[in-house]
Amino acid sequence: MANVQIREYKMGSIEDLQIEMVERKGKGHPDTICDLAVENLSRKLSQFYMDKYGVILHHNVDKCALAGGRSEPVLGGGDIIEPIYIGIIGRATSEILIQSEIQRVPIGILTRKAVTETLKYCVRNIKPDEHVQIASLVHAGSQDLVGLFDHGQDEMPIPLANDTSFGVSYAPFSSLENVVMKVENHLNSDNILKKIPAIGEDIKVMGLRQRDKIHLTVATAMVSSACEDISAYIAAKEEIKNEVLDLAVKLTDYEVSTDINKADIPEKEIVYITITGTSAECGDDGQVGRGNRVNGLITPMRPMSLEASAGKNPVSHVGKIYNVLAGQIAAKISNKVPGAEEVYVRILSQIGEPITEPLICDVEVLPEKGTAFNTIQSDAQAIAAEELKNITKLTEDFLHGRVTIC
Repeated sequence: MANVQIREYKMGSIEDLQIEMVERKGKGHPDTICDLAVENLSRKLSQFYMDKYGVILHHNVDKCALAGGRSEPVLGGGDIIEPIYIGIIGRATSEILIQSEIQRVPIGILTRKAVTETLKYCVRNIKPDEHVQIASLVHAGSQDLVGLFDHGQDEMPIPLANDTSFGVSYAPFSSLENVVMKVENHLNSDNILKKIPAIGEDIKVMGLRQRDKIHLTVATAMVSSACEDISAYIAAKEEIKNEVLDLAVKLTDYEVSTDINKADIPEKEIVYITITGTSAECGDDGQVGRGNRVNGLITPMRPMSLEASAGKNPVSHVGKIYNVLAGQIAAKISNKVPGAEEVYVRILSQIGEPITEPLICDVEVLPEKGTAFNTIQSDAQAIAAEELKNITKLTEDFLHGRVTIC
């Protein structure tokens, strides 16, 4: 039976902090590209294994390095001088013995497909065949972890944790977190990318709240071909600023201000332009795990795990599963239990134990003013226990991309 502990959170609400900071990196940011690429590869491997062998075989493809290329953008156009390099590193079952015949998994082909698809999704102006070099450095896994994974698949109804690790999350989003998330999503939406063609998908939103004032610093890699001169660039920036403020004031009662591409020196025509819409083309590098957490944000004022969840196997890797599950438990308690103002969840595994039985699932609940903690406790306990019991359902959600990892 799962060891679930429900405690009262006594640190006060996030909204009571005088200072709060939140960051989000959009889909065209080099770090996010890496996260999405390895997660796409994990899905492709999982689907290949399922289609061919009826089971998801061992893999962890959770390392990726993006080395930025070289470009010479100018207002109105420019040239790509050196390509972006993307190398995926990891472990995966590459050979299967069936009836004395060795069958090989086309990992290199799956890697190229996964990265190419991801690039087309993340950066609409990129040409993967011209602008990117892709390398697969995925090899067979260590015997002990493969053996543990296979034992969990063959002998146990519940997968066994393949690591001693923890997952962390919370709910609900603060006002600032909600603003940062929705502003980035809005700027990277199909409607806005069509409305303002100068916007590149490499968008970073950094939010600062000081008491009752929010300031958003937005960086977006502008598309040079859509900015024929400095006046067009400045006009596009003004459009972006209006979009940010128009949305933000609908999301919060706090006063909101913003800066767009703060480092620009327009009088010298020193501005943030790219050819493709991502800084990866001109020297900005990327890596799995350096960007958004599984809830899509980077939140230094909240508990976070530094675990890189993207690309890990969706069956037994608790570094992936527990981070997502912690968020689902927190959200369900926050939404379903009257009087639960904020919820913080930490789940710790033990390697070799069933993933339904963590060493501890620690849940802290901040009651709303006027609500006694003991009226919340039993409902929160029941929700956490039920979510742990049904944890294996997450595998299908990962397989079909129904849960986010960045």
